Amino acid sequence: MAAAAAAVSFPQSLSPPLHPRSCRPPPPACTHSERGVSFDPGSAFYRSDSAAGRDLAVLAVTLHRRGRPDPSAPFLCLDAMCGCGVRALRYLAQAGADFVWANDASEALRPVILANLSAFERVAPPPPEPGRRRWVVSHNDATRLLAERYLRREYYDVIDVDSFGGDSAYVRAALLALKIGGLLYLTSTDWRSARGYGTRSSLSSYGAYVRPTPYPNEVGLRMVIGGAVREAALLGFHITPVFSYFASHGPIYRVMVQLCNGKDDGISNYGFICHCKGCGQSRTFGFHELGQICCSCTDRTDADSITVVGPLWTGPLHDASFLNEMLNLATEWGWAYTIENGVTLEKLLSTMIEESDPRLPPGYIRLDEISSRAKVNSPPLGTLINSLRKEGFAACRSHIGANAIKTNCPIASCMDVAREIRNLR
Repeated sequence: MAAAAAAVSFPQSLSPPLHPRSCRPPPPACTHSERGVSFDPGSAFYRSDSAAGRDLAVLAVTLHRRGRPDPSAPFLCLDAMCGCGVRALRYLAQAGADFVWANDASEALRPVILANLSAFERVAPPPPEPGRRRWVVSHNDATRLLAERYLRREYYDVIDVDSFGGDSAYVRAALLALKIGGLLYLTSTDWRSARGYGTRSSLSSYGAYVRPTPYPNEVGLRMVIGGAVREAALLGFHITPVFSYFASHGPIYRVMVQLCNGKDDGISNYGFICHCKGCGQSRTFGFHELGQICCSCTDRTDADSITVVGPLWTGPLHDASFLNEMLNLATEWGWAYTIENGVTLEKLLSTMIEESDPRLPPGYIRLDEISSRAKVNSPPLGTLINSLRKEGFAACRSHIGANAIKTNCPIASCMDVAREIRNLR
């Protein structure tokens, strides 16, 4: 199976998913625009608030296209749940994809998708490859479409699965249809599982038993990555996160991972997170430590105060070097310092780069929790971070929680630093 999935062959012409239609779609009304690309969402579900997630995808896909081993090979993208087609359109217009397969289960959206993609000629003009299509639209179940691509040995450089709810049902099929080294962009809006209110769902979908924690939205990202790690291992591969992005308006959990050949050790970044409600401290535990999960304060607290979630991803949420390249590209394109739907990419990517510090453990600490436990007024977030860094700890803001810090400093020491800041002021 691994050998088959490693193939990168792609036919010169694809069999049409639907019978061709003689009538040309009407031009799009162009009622919306993202980074200079105009489109009409029509009746499709569309959130302008999600544009930042699409910006991040375009930046990452562009860099992946530029850095692939064989630049002469066609660069292929598949949008399994394309909606109005805005992501497919941006992969063509901005990321430089040679071919995009835009699929949505609803055939009612076909006129909208065709109208938006009609900005690009469907067949690339000669030279160098006369007759090669630039895009195809289909209306199939996503799992069936991805499985058919795998069975036909049509492998893609990028696969985007922007699903509603959890996307775990599509992960295995998407991995099989992905080239080795390719990028898989996953989405989940399953906030109940992430926040520990749907333990059965998180267990059946992602293989993780999730309970409520003080940092549920980071747990949600780690749950999605962990599910992909498990599926990749079953197929003889491993994955590494490129970036992980949480948006509160859904809430939406978006994770881009890269498929790598061969199995990893399987457990170094895949384990359990333990949070003690008694003292507020969090720790990670591996599978070999399952019988040793405890907190140093258990002699003073009830054992029920310890919450364990997992197994899930416990490693870094992002690839810092790749994020730096994304920030440079955003600056080059003039995207970095413009505010789109309340998001500044420079600020977001800079925070993500700081979050990538391998010294930082999973989770974050809310400022109000530190001040409440220390019984002082909340110190300024920036002042607390700088003070922790002066003490030799890793510390940064979290892009997930606006009033929270990520640090490897024990919460008891965070409380001491907060008291010192207030006494000095």
